[in-house]
Amino acid sequence: MRKITAQLFISLDGVVEAPDQWHFPYFNDEMGAAVDAVFGAADTLILGRRTYDSFAGAWPEREAAGGEDAPFAKVLGDARKIVVSSRRLEFTWRNSEQLTGDLIEAVTALKNEPGTSPISISGSISVVRQLLTAGLLDELHLLVHPIAVRHGMRLFEDGKAPLPLKLISCETFQTGVLNLRYAPAESPGQATYDDAKTHLRQPHQ
Repeated sequence: MRKITAQLFISLDGVVEAPDQWHFPYFNDEMGAAVDAVFGAADTLILGRRTYDSFAGAWPEREAAGGEDAPFAKVLGDARKIVVSSRRLEFTWRNSEQLTGDLIEAVTALKNEPGTSPISISGSISVVRQLLTAGLLDELHLLVHPIAVRHGMRLFEDGKAPLPLKLISCETFQTGVLNLRYAPAESPGQATYDDAKTHLRQPHQ
């Protein structure tokens, strides 16, 4: 079964919308390596329409320009790009196609395709939310920036059921960004303050 990993830029107050407006001051070699680790190995990308439009409006030109970001642009261009949208789309960026049918059914089939290359998701918040809820996302990588944006869409919606996760690894970059890797987890169960207080420091006798 193929592994699906989502990577998101996220602020300290949980905002994931328009990271291009606040995250670039924190982008350094460490973050570049973290991004490349997720997308450099993937041969397939799942993207929401808005994220795809943003990528398609920038990366093909960057690849053609041959600048220092051209190799990464080529990686994105060469990857199979599956776009999630409720309306019919037409594509000019190579290796792009539209997901057909139900998202959960289609992604389940995609995970079961032959091969071991990972599948990656960038941005595409609605897609990430749905795959997390359905238990189809194997890893969630959050690059937590030390800034409170104070406006914009947050990753986790209010009013939804709790979503337990387990921390796989944690890395601190020189900029103060935390690279947190999570995987789905079983419910921690029920507990009360009476259970918790046994772990408080007890006074010396």
